[in-house]
Amino acid sequence: MRLATVVSPDGPRLVVASTSGTGYVDVAAATGIERYRDLNALLIEWDEAQSALYEAAAGHGKVVEPADLAPAVPAPRRVLCLGVNYAAHAIERGSGVPSWPECFVRGPDSVAAPYGELRRPALSERFDFEGELGVVIGRSARLVRREHALEAVAGYVVLNDGSAREWQRVATQWTPGKNFDATMPIGPEIVTADELDASDLELTTLVNGEVMQHARTSQMIVDIPTTIEYLSSFTTLRPGDVIATGTPGGVGRDRTPPVFLKAGDLVEVSIEGIGTIANRVVDERPLDEPWPWQPLAQGSAS
Repeated sequence: MRLATVVSPDGPRLVVASTSGTGYVDVAAATGIERYRDLNALLIEWDEAQSALYEAAAGHGKVVEPADLAPAVPAPRRVLCLGVNYAAHAIERGSGVPSWPECFVRGPDSVAAPYGELRRPALSERFDFEGELGVVIGRSARLVRREHALEAVAGYVVLNDGSAREWQRVATQWTPGKNFDATMPIGPEIVTADELDASDLELTTLVNGEVMQHARTSQMIVDIPTTIEYLSSFTTLRPGDVIATGTPGGVGRDRTPPVFLKAGDLVEVSIEGIGTIANRVVDERPLDEPWPWQPLAQGSAS
C-alpha cells in the first residue's frame, strides 16, 4: 500500500492510494473510523489497522495535486538520523569510515512537504542537501535483534536532510544544523514494508537537473535491520518515529568548489520503488537586525 497525507480545509487527512489507480481514498471517510484521519493514530494501531487500509484502498479514489500533499509523516514523534552511513560520504568528508554509528535527532517542526518549499535559514549561508531513505516505525521495539528488526517497520519514504553546515560543524554536536524549521521534505508517500524490499534501491539527488548523488541503499555501512537493533539498544522505538538512514557521497559541502543551495534552486531526491520529492529553495524571512549567534564568526569553515 501507499499512504499519503493531504492538506484539507479541516486539517491534514490520511489517504491511501486506490488499487484501481483512480487516485487516493480518504481513510477515515472510507472506514468510518475518524481517528484514522491521522497517520500517527493509525500507526499506533498498525496491526489492527492494516485490514481497514486494504478495504479503503479497494475504493474509488480522487486525484490529488502534488501541491496538496503534506509531509508523508506530518508530525513524527522524532526523526532519529544516522550520519556518515555510506563509505563514499565518509571518505569525501575526510573522517574515515566510522566503527560506531553516528546518531542525532530531528524534531517534528523540521519536516516539510514533498513538493513544497525548502526553506533556507536566514542564519545559514551554507545550506546543503542530503538525499536519504527514511524508515517509518509501525510497531514498538526495544532491544530487538536485527533478525526481527524489520517487523517494526511500517514502510519507507524519501527525505532530504537539509543541513545548515556552519551550525552543524561549529561545535561537536550536530543538532543545531539539523533542526531549522521546514528543512526536511519527506514523502511523497509511505510505501508499506509488505510492498517493498528496501535493502538495495537506487537513490539519486539532482540539483537544478544535475546529478549530485547516486548510490544504492545496499551501500550503507549499517543496514536497516542493524540500525534498528542499534537504536533500540538505548531507546524504545515507537509508532510514528522516523529513521533517516544517512546520505551517500556527493553533498555540496564536499565538492570543489562547494555547492550550497540558494533561493530558486530545485532539489529532487528519487528512490527506486518509492518516488521523487521535488522542492524549490526559498529564503527564510531576513532578520530585521543582526543576530548575536553567528557560527561563521566562531571560525567554522566546514
